[in-house]
Amino acid sequence: MINDKKNKFIDREKSWLTFNARVLQEAADPTVPLLDRLRFLGIFSNNLDEFFRVRFAAIRRLSLSGQTGEKILGGISAQQLVKEITDIVIKQQTESLRILSDIEKQLEKENIIIVNETQLCQEHQNYIHDFFIQSVSPELVTVILNDLAEFPLLKDTSGYLAVKLVMRKDENANMFSRVLSKEVRYAIVEIPKNINRVVVLPSLENKQYIMLLDDVIRYNLSSIFNIFDYESISAHMIKITRDAQLDIDSDLNKSMLQKIASSVKERRVGEPVRFVYDTAIDKDTLNFFLNRMGIDKSDSIIPGGRYHNRRDYMDFPNLGRFDLLYQKKTPLPVPGLSLEGSILNKIAKKDYLVYAPFQSFAYLIKFLREAALDPKVTTIKITLYRLAKNSQIISSLINAARNGKRVVVQIELQARFDEESNISYSETMQQEGIELIFGIKGLKVHSKICVIERLENHKIKRYGFISTGNFNESSAKVYTDVTLFTSHQQILKDVTKIFEFFDINYRLHRYKHLIVSPHYTRSRIYKLIDREILNATLGKPAYMDLKMNSLSDFEMVEKLYEASNAGVKIRLQIRGICSLIPGVKGMSENIEAISIVDNLLEHARVFIFGNEGNPEVYISSADFMTRNLDGRVEVTCPIYQEDIKKILIDTFEIGWKGNVKARFHSDKLDNKYRKRKVDEPVFRAQYEMYDYFKRLFEDKLLIP
Repeated sequence: MINDKKNKFIDREKSWLTFNARVLQEAADPTVPLLDRLRFLGIFSNNLDEFFRVRFAAIRRLSLSGQTGEKILGGISAQQLVKEITDIVIKQQTESLRILSDIEKQLEKENIIIVNETQLCQEHQNYIHDFFIQSVSPELVTVILNDLAEFPLLKDTSGYLAVKLVMRKDENANMFSRVLSKEVRYAIVEIPKNINRVVVLPSLENKQYIMLLDDVIRYNLSSIFNIFDYESISAHMIKITRDAQLDIDSDLNKSMLQKIASSVKERRVGEPVRFVYDTAIDKDTLNFFLNRMGIDKSDSIIPGGRYHNRRDYMDFPNLGRFDLLYQKKTPLPVPGLSLEGSILNKIAKKDYLVYAPFQSFAYLIKFLREAALDPKVTTIKITLYRLAKNSQIISSLINAARNGKRVVVQIELQARFDEESNISYSETMQQEGIELIFGIKGLKVHSKICVIERLENHKIKRYGFISTGNFNESSAKVYTDVTLFTSHQQILKDVTKIFEFFDINYRLHRYKHLIVSPHYTRSRIYKLIDREILNATLGKPAYMDLKMNSLSDFEMVEKLYEASNAGVKIRLQIRGICSLIPGVKGMSENIEAISIVDNLLEHARVFIFGNEGNPEVYISSADFMTRNLDGRVEVTCPIYQEDIKKILIDTFEIGWKGNVKARFHSDKLDNKYRKRKVDEPVFRAQYEMYDYFKRLFEDKLLIP
């Protein structure tokens, strides 16, 4: 067994950057439709922004504290990690620029031309001038910086043009003054966020033209700065990323809603942790901004290209070119479950599983809408983490409250970067008489549960659903998640106990069926692993198939190593962070680990334990991360119905067979693809998954 921590674990930050490199691989893949390649570039950029705001910021705080943090970082110091992260990101940024250049060349072959301010024909010049005057100019925020005592606050969600104006010499000045260097003025122009950054120009000769808003502003710099007598002007993009940690006020006189709202506002002035700049910027301009903003070597200073905030490519217009996009697949019905009849009557007889987006998320909305109208339903209780912009979930709950139901909502106000949205929804629900629970001090509520109470024959009967994903109809189109609909009274009694825990959280509940964090998940998962270890030592078949987003808890990794050494066969499908090193003799030789990154975001958590040939299957909101095991309220739910067990086992196998978009996890962090064997057919797991559910539905139709 290897004892050196550096050789036992992959650092979670570098593993996460390796995941984002897989997203970049999708942007580079010539088999991916061109406009979707741009979308993946946007996802890569957006992911990196969040990484610096959260994870890098935490490592930086640790490095500045004087502590090494080696114990919690798996054997590497925070100071060294800051340097290594910066080096990795610089390489990835360089690669992303190369990929963008290639995409632009391929778009030109499709008669989609991206132009800058120096490449405009007369017709486009007139269009851009009018567009700027009418739409852009009124939205601009421009600040002259030289004489300001205090540098203006730059927001980390915005992009800026750093402007340098070299002024003309005063011909009337004396000879001594004229010999001095020319006066230089600096300014900052914020790129408006409420105007689409991708500007579609008029088509010419069957060619479509695109220009970024940055270049629209560059083209019109003379209009913006026309009161200045300058001889030259230049503008280069810069971008700042700030520490996104929330500092929660301890004032007992403030409500949780007030505290979070105040903290979100204060986060806007968080310490800068990353500064990205155009490498073409003049050195004196760069130094001016670095000095005035107080950015030094402890921050991550990243050289980049002409354009930053490439997350905006996530919203690149389709231009009517659907041939350059992935073909959308219509979500399938669940066999035996109709969106027209009563969903509660169906669930009363058996459990159903919805695997979105292969199957329709609309069943969740249908469930809540029916409960809102059903005269026999008395109570609805639900947890909410991330919600869609115009949430049908919220509309259904408000409808229920207006129909006289008791509606109890636990809404997580500290859902990262969704705080403002959740605060707004909370205020709306409060106005409608919905009872709100704002969580537990020190614990985020990440569980995805709902239970309703219905009066049947003078007794309360419960119905509900438990999910691996957020109740968000927008993300449900691209996130793969499973939701169990059930009327299993014992499981739903456990769900009710969780809501009691939200209300009175000093009382420790016992759960007969659910595995609940922060009190039980780690110990219960350990027991399930120990059973497989025992079976292996007795010479019985022993295995675990685990699908999740991330595996970074060192103690859990050690437990899996222990199982591997006992002979337990372990297969891991881990989309993101994987701190475990698979396939090492004497440590993890019985462990294989892959990651699937494709058009859909793999988000479901499914745990399968061999159990001597009678597999136990669970779905969960929790990853094997320390925060999920010990620091959040999470729910892992057993699957008892055999047909649903089979579906989850089958779909794990489908993912495991993937030979197109599957990469191996390894300590080399090289994202090596799983290659097809000779004569092995192409097996693209997400496509095969859709076909699997299509066959399930069609086979059901054939049953008399």
